Amino acid sequence: MPDRVNAEIHDVALRTIRAWRRRYQKEGRTRVGGGYPATPCPRCDEADLDEAAYALLLGWYLGDGSIARARRDVFTLQIVNDAWYGDLNQEIAETIKRVKPNASPCLRGGGGAIRVEARWKHWPCVFPQHGPGRKHLRKIELADWQREIVATYPDQLVRGLFHSDGCRFVNWASKPDGRRYYYVRSMFSNESADIRKILTDALDLLGIAWRQPRRNVIAVSRKEAVAVLDGFVGAKS
Repeated sequence: MPDRVNAEIHDVALRTIRAWRRRYQKEGRTRVGGGYPATPCPRCDEADLDEAAYALLLGWYLGDGSIARARRDVFTLQIVNDAWYGDLNQEIAETIKRVKPNASPCLRGGGGAIRVEARWKHWPCVFPQHGPGRKHLRKIELADWQREIVATYPDQLVRGLFHSDGCRFVNWASKPDGRRYYYVRSMFSNESADIRKILTDALDLLGIAWRQPRRNVIAVSRKEAVAVLDGFVGAKS
């Protein structure tokens, strides 16, 4: 709307409205020439952040997410997931909207996979792990403010990690007499030692026993541990 109308609505001096608008435009907080104001950033603007949703989205990002620069210094967050899991793909989109309230995530398909995408100038601010190259070829560590969120919502981080790079299945083993017994097992596979450490630290916070059967795999096999994990992760759908 025109500056004069804006000033009349809010009973503020016209020169004040003009000064605010110019400063916001200079800082990239509104679109020059009109349009909706940009979503404020929890890091740059101290905007409110749904921390539970953020911990969940962080898990998805560390597992199957990436950030790419688009036009006009805007970045695209992309989470890739199997097209078979419709409920989880909708969960990803809703989680993005909880972290960036005015987001309009797009679900794009191809090759049996769904890419859930959303654009924002501040994705690198909220995901400082963003950088060139594959995650397992560079250092991945959480910032202090991220550790505080994960310490409060470790279950949400674990949910995102297991649903991105994990699986849940029925395994079997043999008894001394040759008979088989079956048990549920959850496994997480990721080439990044740093991301595996982020997961195991969260499992430790939750008191969930884990082991590392292979170099790139974290497994949860004990009956009581699987029961706790199933309480907030469960099977994919």
